[in-house]
Amino acid sequence: MDRSANVLLSDGTTVHLRQIHPDDAPAIVAMHSRFSERTRYLRYFSPYPRIPDRDLRRFVTVDHRDREAFVVLSGVDIIAVGRYDRLGPEAIEAEVAFVVEDAYQGRGIGSVLLEHLAEAARQEGITRFVAEVLPANAKMLRVFADFGYQVTRQYADGVVHLTFPIAPTEQSLEVQRDREHRTEARSIARLLNPRAVAVYGASSSGQGVGAAVLGHLRDGGFTGEIVPVHPQADRVGGLPAYRSAGDVGFDIDLAVVAVPTEAVADAVADAGSANAHGLVVISSGFAESGPAGALAQAALLRQAHAAGMRVVGPNCLGIANTDERVRLNATLAPALPGAGRVGFFSQSGTFGVALLAEADRRGLGLSSFVSAGNRADVSGNDLLQYWQDDPGTDVIMLYLESFGNPHKFARLARRISRTKPVVALASPAREPGPEPGSAVGPDAKAVTELFARSGVIRVDTVAELFDAGVLLANQPLPAGRRVGIVGNSSALSRLAATACRAGGLTVAEGHPLDVGSEAGVPVFAAALDAAMADDGVDALVVVFAPPLPGRAVDEDVDFASALAGVALTGDKPIVAASLVDRLPAGVPAYPSVEEAVRALARVAGYADWLRRPPGQLPELSNMDPAVARRALAEDGPGLAERLLRAYGVPVVPSTRAGSAAEAVAAARQWGLPVALKAAREGLRHRLDLGAVRLELATEAAVRRAYDELAGLFGTDVLVQPMVAPGVACVVEMVEDPAFGSVVGFGLGGVASELLGDRAWRAAPLTDRDAAGLIDEPRAAPLLHGYRGAEAVDRAALTDLLLRVGRLVDEHPQVRTLTLNPVLVRPGGLSVLHASVRVDAAAIRPDTGPRRL
Repeated sequence: MDRSANVLLSDGTTVHLRQIHPDDAPAIVAMHSRFSERTRYLRYFSPYPRIPDRDLRRFVTVDHRDREAFVVLSGVDIIAVGRYDRLGPEAIEAEVAFVVEDAYQGRGIGSVLLEHLAEAARQEGITRFVAEVLPANAKMLRVFADFGYQVTRQYADGVVHLTFPIAPTEQSLEVQRDREHRTEARSIARLLNPRAVAVYGASSSGQGVGAAVLGHLRDGGFTGEIVPVHPQADRVGGLPAYRSAGDVGFDIDLAVVAVPTEAVADAVADAGSANAHGLVVISSGFAESGPAGALAQAALLRQAHAAGMRVVGPNCLGIANTDERVRLNATLAPALPGAGRVGFFSQSGTFGVALLAEADRRGLGLSSFVSAGNRADVSGNDLLQYWQDDPGTDVIMLYLESFGNPHKFARLARRISRTKPVVALASPAREPGPEPGSAVGPDAKAVTELFARSGVIRVDTVAELFDAGVLLANQPLPAGRRVGIVGNSSALSRLAATACRAGGLTVAEGHPLDVGSEAGVPVFAAALDAAMADDGVDALVVVFAPPLPGRAVDEDVDFASALAGVALTGDKPIVAASLVDRLPAGVPAYPSVEEAVRALARVAGYADWLRRPPGQLPELSNMDPAVARRALAEDGPGLAERLLRAYGVPVVPSTRAGSAAEAVAAARQWGLPVALKAAREGLRHRLDLGAVRLELATEAAVRRAYDELAGLFGTDVLVQPMVAPGVACVVEMVEDPAFGSVVGFGLGGVASELLGDRAWRAAPLTDRDAAGLIDEPRAAPLLHGYRGAEAVDRAALTDLLLRVGRLVDEHPQVRTLTLNPVLVRPGGLSVLHASVRVDAAAIRPDTGPRRL
């Protein structure tokens, strides 16, 4: 099993972690020679000046089961090693130890090694680690203490003995994700705040992509050093040029690469020799060009990470930071929008120029901008981590063409949206389900709702992206959904009222306030003031038509001034739909009433989400993830039932029968009455097709039902004991490209399937998620006592959904899971059938130890 990974250290640099192998012996000796005497003593409890050959062979030879070891490399040098040794054959305890070269201590390598060792040990059936640490080794003791495990300490014979279970806990996951957040944010901060930038590919003639980027850096007023790297020229773009970035006499923080594809590797090597932290690869010809380009891109990434560098791109537009202390324009855009408080991520490079131009046209000021291109390394998730704590960013805008790590995006979005609004333009498309009758997953409307429940404002067009962004950047959030409308055109005011109702907003009592086309500025201003002061108004839509013929041509300026006065002094958001161009800065203006109201409705939905308390992941008893992992490893028949049983969800048993005699024998086993069902997937719940026969109380009835089913649907049937009746429901899980694992719930039946009457939530489910799933389907009243029926057991249904959400979240190999039907009744529920599809090779990037 390959357990290698590229990982980020606490300073934002990259290193490579992999399993040790015998050929590492010379590098291990070399690392040992670089240790200080104190490091040797703390690790080996003795001076240990050299590694004896016998010990060396044991160090580098492991079986990757009872004994595992990882090395950490910076470039070609091994800088750390960590290992576990099982304490006896088939023991569930292992001793863990690691050591880090002095120059790399204090950068988080110990915690990374512990994460990867614990994950490897769990896969081999080890449940506890033990460690022996000298009391003087405070750093090592802190690594264990800060990890989130329940550590037991004992002091004996001058050594601290530590014992701790290595199963993930809420605390250990929180610690791990906090470290992930800090390291990823720090790596992006270093990219966006360079002190020196090297440019590769700028021609001395001033022509070409590289020269353009160099000119934009220079003319944009970059406050650091600009270093053109050129093989022959002494000056490029009016600046001294160098043959190598290493010749300048100081470290390069950022390298911008705009050379032909075949020359990129040399540029990366040169940047690495100058200790560059990051690369912006504008060059194309990589994964976007086909399989050969994809191989070249993978090689580029390996080379950059080996040198400790993050990569933006390739095939990207570049990065920018408008902070006055930086003024970085390392992009192909000749001019940036003004400085502001909006962070903007664009996956597209070519389209990025148009997006920046639109931001400038709209007057939307940016704090920073990143175009990721092929997104080989740095992604929107990295920028979310950075912008969460960036004091210069208040609003986040994302243009996403695909999701590399959807599960992580959903997790980050739920957290970050609590403090900063996130607006995303992203495709809702997904692949159809792989099995006949399986769920296709959320449709476009459901995906939009999934975004909203994560706090993300999802839009459908570039115009709508900026519509929402401009409003969020300039106006406060509404306290509710009641909208006041003030205008000088009755037709426009009526359109605004209609648009508000269609968008789920409420027109405030007494509105619209139509001041009439003849009204002057004082009347208009008074109406605005009254609406802003109205306690029954949470937001204001202003509609303004041009002055009638004969009015002073500058009178629209006076109207704009009146609007500005209200906007600047009020605490409610204002949007304006105006047929004139001159409106005050800070008041979002839209060319149509519908666009203005649509933007306001989206922002109001986000404000609603903020007012709702976040859900909790409740503690669930009777769950054993280890049993589920073993079931997945064994695979075979009955996998769905074994997985669900491991998570406390029993499935009503059934027996497959291929003849009438076998059906009768199974009926005797379960006890009459029984149910007979066509065994073929997709038919087991189809009462409407006659594929299910219930309440068979005699053996004769069983024989007769078998014969009928066999004649219609084939000889294989399922025999199942009868359970109490209930409302038929469906619980399912599919992989969505925007959110990863999503759990769906709806009522059973052909009509519900035809109408797509499903509610969806991203896994894992909180208590609020589960409650929303139950209440959201249009047929949900059938669960609550419709037309005199008794309400079903809501607690049992909630518990089932929570367990399914936890199962699919903790086991990424599960690609689809369907429970159909689930009979829910006043006194509980019964899961009658379950099916699962797994992919043993599936590794969700958001699970397990940290990795890039």
